[in-house]
Amino acid sequence: MAEICRFFGIIIQMFGNDHPPPHFHAIYGEFRAIFDIETGEVIHGHLPGKQLKYVQVWADIHKDELMANFKNLGADIQSFQKINPLQ
Repeated sequence: MAEICRFFGIIIQMFGNDHPPPHFHAIYGEFRAIFDIETGEVIHGHLPGKQLKYVQVWADIHKDELMANFKNLGADIQSFQKINPLQ
């Protein structure tokens, strides 16, 4: 598991060799959600309203970086880059 970013108490993670579609995991306290990178929609789980919006705005800003990380974490030699937080 790679921690990609952390902001406003939200942790963004990706896993190596994870299943399609390209996605990331967001954790906020006891809440967990999986987001489709391309659409920004929740695939599974739930976040509270304000945190959901924060993650969707952040993901839209950093879509290309998220896609690159998903691809790189699926490679034979896994790597990732940290992504700037929402401010």
